[in-house]
Amino acid sequence: MSLLIMTVSHPQNHLCSVTLLGNLVKTPTIRYQANPVIAVAELTLATHSQWFDKVSNTKKEWTSYHTIKMIGDVVERTLLHAQKGDIVLIQGYLVDSKKSARQIIHATYAQPYAKGYARSINQIHCTGQLASEIKLVTTEHNKILAELSLTIDSYCRTPLSNELKRHTLSRELHIWGKQAQYIAENAKMGDQLIIDGKLNYLNNEHKSQFIDAQQAVLLKQ
Repeated sequence: MSLLIMTVSHPQNHLCSVTLLGNLVKTPTIRYQANPVIAVAELTLATHSQWFDKVSNTKKEWTSYHTIKMIGDVVERTLLHAQKGDIVLIQGYLVDSKKSARQIIHATYAQPYAKGYARSINQIHCTGQLASEIKLVTTEHNKILAELSLTIDSYCRTPLSNELKRHTLSRELHIWGKQAQYIAENAKMGDQLIIDGKLNYLNNEHKSQFIDAQQAVLLKQ
C-alpha cells in the first residue's frame, strides 16, 4: 500500500468524525435540563466485529461498547420511542467529558431502526498531530504494531448556543504492518496524520478509547 507525503505549513482544523451502527444495550433515558429547557440523553451502543483467526483456525467475535451523549432537538427526534435492542445509526465526534472524566462520543445525528440483525459499522475518520515518540513492537503472532499518541484539535458548534468551540483531545493510535514500519521510520513529533480506522477501547480501568488505523497518511511539517 503506497503512502502519500505532502508538506503543510498552515494551522489545521482537525477532522474528527465517528460513524457507528449497532444495537442499544438498554432503553435510553431522556432527561431535561433547565435554562434553557433542553433534552439530554446518554446511551450505550454495542458494535460487533468478526474475523478469522489463522492461528486457532476459528472464527472470532469482539463486541465494543460505546458511550454516546446527545443534546438538543436530535434527542426527541430520534430517541423518544427507541428501545433496548434496537439498531441505531449515529454520527458524531470524540469528546472528553469534563463532568465524569470519561472519553465518549457526542452524537449530532441518530436514526433508530427496529430490532433485528444488521452488520455493525464502526468507522472513524480523523486528522491529528503526532504527540509522542513512536513505539514499534512485534506481537506474539509476529505482526508489526506502531503505538503513538495523536492530538486532535477540532472546532464544533455547541447544541445550546450554537457557539463554535475548540475541542482538543489526545488518543492512542495503533498502526499495523508495513504502514507501522513506514510511520516509525519517517514520522517525527508534530507531523500530521490522516487516519481511516475503527474506534476501540483499552482494557484498563477507564476503558480508554484508542484508534485502530486501517489506513494512515503522513503529512510532513
